[in-house]
Amino acid sequence: MIDLNVLTQALGDLEDDVVLDMLREFVATAPSEIEALEAVTACQAGMAVVGDMFETGEYFVGDLIFAGELLTDAINVLKPALAADGSMVHGTIIVGTVQGDLHDIGKNIFKSMIESAGFEVVDLGIDVKPEAFVEKALEIKPDVIGMSGVLTLAVDSMKNTVAALKAANIDSKIIIGGNPVTRESCEYVGSDAYTTNAAEGVKICQGWL
Repeated sequence: MIDLNVLTQALGDLEDDVVLDMLREFVATAPSEIEALEAVTACQAGMAVVGDMFETGEYFVGDLIFAGELLTDAINVLKPALAADGSMVHGTIIVGTVQGDLHDIGKNIFKSMIESAGFEVVDLGIDVKPEAFVEKALEIKPDVIGMSGVLTLAVDSMKNTVAALKAANIDSKIIIGGNPVTRESCEYVGSDAYTTNAAEGVKICQGWL
């Protein structure tokens, strides 16, 4: 069994070879989906360490970018285990970073994970206007719509997007994610769920189908 604390620390220290070698050995043991999700959560905890180091000035923007790429690589290594048991529920989800926000690391991590869970993902990209969400939702009628944001202003953009979707009578489930989202902001926005954890977000979406 993988040592999750060691994995978290290795990612926090940006030790890419250590992280990826640990995960490759872990996947070779044919772990369960739950065990694989625990490994993902440990990697995300490592990203939180990176964020703390950035805030204290020990890491720089380049380190954040490297960490995001490392986390994406880690998720890709874990993909076979995340989809191993074949019992995943399949569905369609639209994802996008809302208008006014240009951050996509969190969205891309979630996208990679939910694709592994058997969802067909339509990625609208970053700085997505409410109208673009509505247009694509009317076109493909997704099971779920996921909105991501890092900036505080993203919450108002999410609220505007949810209002536009409801005005268009789109009844897809809506989940919001990112640093600024809380239970209170979920209620303010009018979404069905919120998360700051990609693995948790996947479980929520699976529970809807």
